[in-house]
Amino acid sequence: MRTLVCPAPTVRSGRILAATAVAILAAATTAGCQKDTAGGSKNAGGTTTYPTKTVQLMVPAAPGGGWDLTARTMQKTMTDGKLTDQAVEVYNVTGAAGTIGLAQLVSKNQGDAHHLMVMGLVMVGGVVANKSPVKLDQVTPIATLTAEQEVIVVPADSKYTTLKQLMDDAKASPASINWGGGSAGGTDQILVGLLAKAAGADPKAMKYVAYSGGGEAKAALLAGDLTAAVSGQSEFKDLVSAGKVRALAVSGATGVDVGGGKPAPTIKEQGLDVELMNWRGVVAPPGINAADKTAVTAFVDKLHSSPDWTSAMQAQGWEDFYKSGDAAAAFFTSENERITTVLTDIGLG
Repeated sequence: MRTLVCPAPTVRSGRILAATAVAILAAATTAGCQKDTAGGSKNAGGTTTYPTKTVQLMVPAAPGGGWDLTARTMQKTMTDGKLTDQAVEVYNVTGAAGTIGLAQLVSKNQGDAHHLMVMGLVMVGGVVANKSPVKLDQVTPIATLTAEQEVIVVPADSKYTTLKQLMDDAKASPASINWGGGSAGGTDQILVGLLAKAAGADPKAMKYVAYSGGGEAKAALLAGDLTAAVSGQSEFKDLVSAGKVRALAVSGATGVDVGGGKPAPTIKEQGLDVELMNWRGVVAPPGINAADKTAVTAFVDKLHSSPDWTSAMQAQGWEDFYKSGDAAAAFFTSENERITTVLTDIGLG
């Protein structure tokens, strides 16, 4: 934290000001340079101006992924859209599904409202799967931003033409279904666990292979190593369009086109009470005061309502999933409880 120290008024020799005048001058000087030590400055109306210095956006993952793209899109919108005249910098802290970055935010950036971190559902699972000593309830929730549906696909020559057929076999003989997707404890495995529970199957009995990248999962599916694969809706769009894989379902509230030329059915439309969005959001460190939290939230609200952000979401194919302030905090809490339960059920908690 940084506190601005205001200089005392100068009293020149032979020109001693009256005590009352000194007091007035000192008060005016202090009011003119009053600064909140957490980062925001107080304007004449008593509200906090934000930002007053460079905004640091931490990406708790390697460059090139979803969180990184989100942060750099935020950076471009903030600067190109002239939402602030301050600099916006993005940097990456890699490892353990974001939990290394989370620990750094909590331990090194406490109280600094100008340090923000992009995160999302994968981090909720990462905290549980990696048994992180630092929890998400230690940060300051600011907002959820975007979301993407998941898609469940099978090879084009698979005997499964509906999700119900697949899940009936998964319930009867879990070992007969080889699932594949992203990192252990991530969104893809969470969805497999939710599907198993909804179908009445044993989540711990599901055979799930975690891959480090979408390319590996695609290759395994096409090679016949996997019965079904799970990923973000855009990941398999090329293979669906080429007729090499079949989309059985998407995980959101409404069907979306994942490459077949028409909306794929939702999981709920096929009789399983499951809905999951791979959402992304932004949080601040612990220890910021109420005024700064309000100011940061207002700044992100302004980002979300800007035309540049709307255009960016459309260009990326992101769904608007915006919640801020108390609504975001409540959502983070409910997701943490839900995902912790699912990962515990499948043996990762």
